Amino acid sequence: MSDSEATGHDGAVRRWWSVGRLAILGFAGVLMVLGVVLIILATSNRDLAAEEERGNVLAGSGNVCVGCHANTTPGIVDQYGHSTMAAANVSCQDCHEVAADHPGAVAHEDTWVLANPTTAMCERCHPAETRQYLASRHGIPAYVAMVGKEWLSGDLLAMYDSIPEAAPNPNEERNALYALEGPAVTRFACEGCHNIGRPAPDGSVGECQQCHLRHEFSLEQARKPETCNACHIGPDHPQWEIYQESPHGIAYATGGYRWNWEVEPGRATVVDIPAATCALCHMSGFGGTGTTHDVGERLTWYLFAPVSELRPNADGNRVRMQTVCLECHNEGFIDDFYSDGAAATLSVNEWVLESREIMQPLVDAGLLTPEPFDEPIDYVFFELWHHWGRTAKFGAWMQGPDYTQWHGAYEVLSDLAELREIVAERLGAAGISGE
Repeated sequence: MSDSEATGHDGAVRRWWSVGRLAILGFAGVLMVLGVVLIILATSNRDLAAEEERGNVLAGSGNVCVGCHANTTPGIVDQYGHSTMAAANVSCQDCHEVAADHPGAVAHEDTWVLANPTTAMCERCHPAETRQYLASRHGIPAYVAMVGKEWLSGDLLAMYDSIPEAAPNPNEERNALYALEGPAVTRFACEGCHNIGRPAPDGSVGECQQCHLRHEFSLEQARKPETCNACHIGPDHPQWEIYQESPHGIAYATGGYRWNWEVEPGRATVVDIPAATCALCHMSGFGGTGTTHDVGERLTWYLFAPVSELRPNADGNRVRMQTVCLECHNEGFIDDFYSDGAAATLSVNEWVLESREIMQPLVDAGLLTPEPFDEPIDYVFFELWHHWGRTAKFGAWMQGPDYTQWHGAYEVLSDLAELREIVAERLGAAGISGE
């Protein structure tokens, strides 16, 4: 074979190989796209099948409440008709109807009802969940953190004192803000979140509907991070924003539509929910850790406090949380992460303690007014720990670098510098040496 023939032959082979390779790659691409489509369709079909299987169990119902409210509040009836509670034959009367002498009862259509069922009603079917919830910071400690504890007495005081989550005691500055803003504002502000632990007229505590929105009582809704976003957001505790920038939040944002949000409680695996969510870490039965409604049961530190300390059950809490972590991470990674998180927490503690030292000369000299939040220095001192110190700690433990740094540590250092300047000026004006 001549050189020209060989060259022509090799060129033809190369051209055919290029064409064949493009065809193979194109075919593989088609298969990949088809695979993604099939996954989406399978997920959608699974959800639709579950919905169709459940259906509206109140269709054709002879219940007197359903018959009337299908006309007056059809949305509520439709939601409840598709709920697992309705499928379990829980009637409207089971949750709403009470005796005439029940505290808070309202006369309604020849009977007496509660417009908002209390935890005492929920407890009849969910005793374990209610008990765990009442022992958590979502119980009465949440309400006390807003209004203070001076009003507590009797059974409510005994309940509060028995809850490890009640420590540390509520911060007086936050209680002062609640009083300063007044009910016209706090009705739409503080109470929107802290009423999750509000006592009811019947003596029970809390509002389950803060997390389990009526009337569908959807597992998916309660499990998704957006539900926690209702309260855990903003400069004082931006867990939602931190989660969004974390690796876990990115996994949820990009793949959460494929996850099995309706998995039976206590049975979730990494196949169902393959990355951390608020509920998965703090509440869900996962791996060797059982389901709980005590949101602090797996936490090691009181991160919300001005100066964070270990919780009374820190060792057991750590084991429970790390059991969840071990479903995806190895022991070495987890041990290093906990060690680094503790070091970051202690560093922020030192800054907060330094802010107190800076303020102390003004206290000693009587140069601070007794009223809270009546001068700029009060706000700087408060925000240093309540906004930026807490954010830095939350950011570190939840893997949000921007919130640890620019919305956290940087702001703490900035406020420390401002405090030093304000204190020095005020001491100098009073003729007092700052040394």
